[in-house]
Amino acid sequence: MKIYGAGFIAATVLALAGCKAVGPDYKRPEWKEPVLNDLKTHQGTEITVNEVALWWKVFDDPVLTNLVEQALCNNLSLADSVSRIREARARLGISKAGLLPEVDASGAYNRYRYSDNAGFPGDGDHYQVGFDARWELDIFGRRRRSVESAQAAFESSCATFEHLWVVVAAETAVSYAKYQELQKRLEVAQRNLSIQQDTFEIVESRAKSGIGDELAVEQAKYNLERTRATIPGLHSSSDQALNALAVLTGVMPGELKFKIVSTDKMLSAPIRTLSGIPAEALRKRPDIRAAERELAARCAEIGVSEADLYPSFALGGSIGLESLELADLAAGESHFFSFGPSISWPVFRAGSIRANIEVQKALHEQAFIHYESTVLDAVAELRNVMSAYVREYERLEALDNAADAARNAVAVSQDLYKQGLTDFNSVLDAQRSLLSFEELVVISQGLIAKDLIGIYKALGGGWQPLK
Repeated sequence: MKIYGAGFIAATVLALAGCKAVGPDYKRPEWKEPVLNDLKTHQGTEITVNEVALWWKVFDDPVLTNLVEQALCNNLSLADSVSRIREARARLGISKAGLLPEVDASGAYNRYRYSDNAGFPGDGDHYQVGFDARWELDIFGRRRRSVESAQAAFESSCATFEHLWVVVAAETAVSYAKYQELQKRLEVAQRNLSIQQDTFEIVESRAKSGIGDELAVEQAKYNLERTRATIPGLHSSSDQALNALAVLTGVMPGELKFKIVSTDKMLSAPIRTLSGIPAEALRKRPDIRAAERELAARCAEIGVSEADLYPSFALGGSIGLESLELADLAAGESHFFSFGPSISWPVFRAGSIRANIEVQKALHEQAFIHYESTVLDAVAELRNVMSAYVREYERLEALDNAADAARNAVAVSQDLYKQGLTDFNSVLDAQRSLLSFEELVVISQGLIAKDLIGIYKALGGGWQPLK
């Protein structure tokens, strides 16, 4: 009858353990397709999902490919993120373990002697070995909701790592494009410096011959020195770009070594048409998935907090051997056991449980706002770089035309000056314009490459483990 009673209690409690967990069940937010096909675009190669996955290969630059892959293997921020994933996985394991019974083994030996004046005089030994078990029955789902929360937090950590992977790949490419741009600007400055040096020597020679004047010599000199003064700043910025690349690739700054690509070929790719941007790639952006998983975790935490309002049931027991003589420890008479259910119910907590429920609901609301904000920011980022990419091609065309006109103006003004048909100011103005427009052309070419990188980054491109 006792066995029947114990079995009945266990069966009843186990049946209750199958009850639905308290708290709201999570539902993914609805996804509203963003408008992406209303922007002006050019004719060119259409961007595909497969292309987005390994976008850096679109530029057909072995140095870029090597740098990106090196960064994805050695970047310290990525290594830190991997450590956080391991932490989240371990926390998930702790939560899952809470669903299972706990069993502890114990053993003890005591040597005792009672006081002669206590009524029980004597001394002896006491031996005990056994097992203690406890199983908290998850009737109202507190443990299950905790597992849901830990699972979602783990998945959020994984998505955060993937987002960082995307950012590191893009930042590496941008730093490399910046370095190439600075190298090209150095080439432009040095070429114009050579032209201005020749002009200065001509003007100085004419002045010594009595054909020119000292004002033209001084004007040619300050024009020359102004161009020369830009070169140290370009070298400094170039060093900074190299140091940024070193940090991204996990190399000590100053030790990054790679074959310098000729400045005649900046980072470029065939023009892309943006009319067929894959919207599903945007929906799968790692930062959006991370925000959505964080929202799921916060929803589960509401259930954890609400479960604290209800009683907690547990089954506990112990079994073992106990004897005053070591030789009798294994005897049948030394066996002992205990078994039974227990209940704990927070009757009065001064409103702290309900206050905690409100805290978790507020955190869930914040997570939802963060998710919506992440989606809006992602769409805005993509539209911004799409627009910039298209408009920069138009700007580059105008700058190319202006640079060609400036080269012609330099040649014409120099010829007219030699013939005495114009003053030296026209030569100065033409040379300054040439340097400015050629530098702007280089900057525009760099912006086009960076904008295309930005498009791939905005699509969450680059996330897949290296083989």
